Amino acid sequence: MHLHKFEKIWLIFGIGSLFLFLGIIGVNAFYMGNQPPSCLVTIDPEKVDITEPFNQPGVKKIGQNHYQVTIVTQAFAFTPNTITVPKGAKVDFVATTKDVVHGFEIAGTNINMMLEPGYVSTATQVFEKTGEYLIVCNEYCGTGHHMMGAKIEVTDK
Repeated sequence: MHLHKFEKIWLIFGIGSLFLFLGIIGVNAFYMGNQPPSCLVTIDPEKVDITEPFNQPGVKKIGQNHYQVTIVTQAFAFTPNTITVPKGAKVDFVATTKDVVHGFEIAGTNINMMLEPGYVSTATQVFEKTGEYLIVCNEYCGTGHHMMGAKIEVTDK
C-alpha cells in the first residue's frame, strides 16, 4: 500500500502528538507524585468507629470562622444527619464509609465526592447563603439508596 507524502506527515504528526501527550501525563502522574485525592489518606474500614476523627462525627470549630465536618456513611445513612454551620464560614468536609461505595453530593454546590471503603475523601466549601442544603448519595448503594440523605443548615452567625 502506498501512502501519499502528506498522509505520512499527518500520521507522524498525530502519533508523535499522542506520544508527547501521554509522556507529559506520565511524567506528571509518576515522576512528580501526583495521585488522585482519594489515595492520599487511607483508613481500615472495619475500624472507622475507633479511628480519629471518625469516632466522633460532627461539626468541630478548628479556627476563626473555620469548621471541620466529619461524616461517616453506612447502609443508607449519613452520620451526622443534620449539620449546622454559620454563613460565610470555611467548612472542610472529611468523609469515609464503613461498608460499600457511597456518593456525597451537596445540592447547589460543587461538592461531589465518591466515598470508597478504606479511603478518606475531603472537600472544602464556603456557604454564602443561609438556608438548607441537601446532601444526597449519588452512587447506588443498595435497596435503600433512595432514602439516603442528610441536610446542612446554614445560619446567620
